Parts: sequence; structure tokens; C-alpha cells
Amino acid sequence: MGITSGLVLYAVIWWMTLLCIAPLRLKTQADVGKVVPGTQSGSLEVHNLKPKMWITTGIATVIFAIAATIILSGWITIEDMDWWGRMDSTVPR
Repeated sequence: MGITSGLVLYAVIWWMTLLCIAPLRLKTQADVGKVVPGTQSGSLEVHNLKPKMWITTGIATVIFAIAATIILSGWITIEDMDWWGRMDSTVPR
């Protein structure tokens, strides 16, 4: 895995983690009881985005470290995922 592919892998893991973390502990205008006229009652009032970004960074770093270890060690290779036998089997292992 090169530097560019490592950065791309980390970015994908980070954004997927953020999309999982972002909806947690949200407070909408309806929850708080202050709905601004002209807005939807489900609009966010408190989103706590900065702490969620730090949590996302920590979780994504751990997941990336696990994925990078598996990829760089060769425990799982692309040939291992060739379930239908479409790749050339003459690749030396």
C-alpha cells in the first residue's frame, strides 16, 4: 500500500465513521421546545460536531491501523477474495 492509497483509505474510513457517529445525541428544535417560525421542527439545535469529529478521528485511526496491518502483513490478499476463480492462479505467493 502506497502513501496515496493509505491516505485515501484513511479518508474513506474517516467519513464512514463520521456518518455513523453524527446522528448520535442530536437535539432538534422540537426536543428543546423552541421551533423557529419558518423552519422544520426537526432542524438541529445542538449538534456537538467538534467532539464528534475528535471521536471520529480516534475510532477511524484504530480501524485504519487494523486495516493497514492486515493489508501490509499479507494476511488477506486480493487473491484470497477471488471466490469465482477469475484471477490468474499462476501468481506466486
